[in-house]
Order: sequence, then structure tokens, then C-alpha cells
Amino acid sequence: MTLDETVAFLEREFPQIHHGGRHYHLEAVGLLTARMRMDHHDRFLRPGGTVSGPAMMTLADLALYAAILANLGPVALAVTTNLSFNFLRRPGPNGLVGEARLLKLGRRLAVGEVLITALGSSDLVCHATGTYAIPPER
Repeated sequence: MTLDETVAFLEREFPQIHHGGRHYHLEAVGLLTARMRMDHHDRFLRPGGTVSGPAMMTLADLALYAAILANLGPVALAVTTNLSFNFLRRPGPNGLVGEARLLKLGRRLAVGEVLITALGSSDLVCHATGTYAIPPER
């Protein structure tokens, strides 16, 4: 799927990602890749003024899902079966970018990683890996 097709699918099938405002933006998709941006918003902050783990987890899950969609087509029932996170450094109150890369895209499973950085920095704040089950009938 193209970037526009993937964005349209997410808008149609998962409008809840924009509940409370449009803060997640799919910026690019490619061969086994996707890039998603999360805007800064106070609702993503935890005490101490840093971006919360759940906000970074959402960004990573969405970026991996978008990479799967862009490469397999509109597979709404591809589901997350595992996510693992390594929080590497504390991001300040800033937007984040998740660069997703699929390591394996098979018939039944997709495995990938997401490198999360703060906007304007190349320093990793989080490294995530995920596995998704792909439904047998697409």
C-alpha cells in the first residue's frame, strides 16, 4: 500500500487513535519500513516532564502495524502478539519519531523493530521489538 492508502486505512479502521486530537502521523512507508511521528502533548508526559512509556509503546505499535499494512495490504486482523521495550534515555517534553523495520514478514508472523528518537535528535530514547500474528485468510 502507498502512504496515502495506509493512512486512509488507519483513518477508516482505527479512528480511535485520534481520540483527543491528531497526535500520531504516518510520515513514510517503504519496503519493510514505516516512519511514524508523535507530536508533543501534555497528555503524553509523566511526572518529571518526560514522555511516558505507554506513549512510546503506542508509537512503536502503530509504526510496526503501519509497516505491516504497507507491505501486506489492508490486513485489519493482524494482531500484536508480543512487544518488548528497552528505554534507553529519558526524552524531554518533545515529539518523538519511530522508525519501524520489519525483520521478517512471513505468511503467519511478522517480526520487527522500532528505533525511537526525539524530534531533532539522533540519540535513541527507546528500542522496541514486536511480533504480530497474520491471519491465514487475507
